[in-house]
Amino acid sequence: MNLSAKEIRPRIIALVDDEECVLEALASLLRSVGYATKEYASAESFLDSVLLEPPDCLILDLHLPGMDGLALQRRLAEQSPPFSIIFISSNGTAEQRHRALQSGAVAFISKPFGDDAILAAVRRAIRGARESGQ
Repeated sequence: MNLSAKEIRPRIIALVDDEECVLEALASLLRSVGYATKEYASAESFLDSVLLEPPDCLILDLHLPGMDGLALQRRLAEQSPPFSIIFISSNGTAEQRHRALQSGAVAFISKPFGDDAILAAVRRAIRGARESGQ
């Protein structure tokens, strides 16, 4: 059986959060179960690098300095194929949650969250990306 390079490389999860401790904890958790990660402290730094190697999934903080998570989601909606996005937030409103999910986010998870919640959301996001041909 021949496997393509995409099938044998680890899935890449991009993490965008302005809190370094959150980036480190998420990266450690995801790497411990076999994912590769790329960490970014801002939406702008993510956008500067995304064209080089698009991730399989994006875990995105709602509140960021400069461009916020919802603005980044709108910008990424123009990409083809679109990104699977999981929002995380410590103080998101019901309206923000609704907007994120209506715009295609896979999940909206409140901080603090457990490992199982984030890993389940990542599996859903990657399964959805696989089914859509990403």
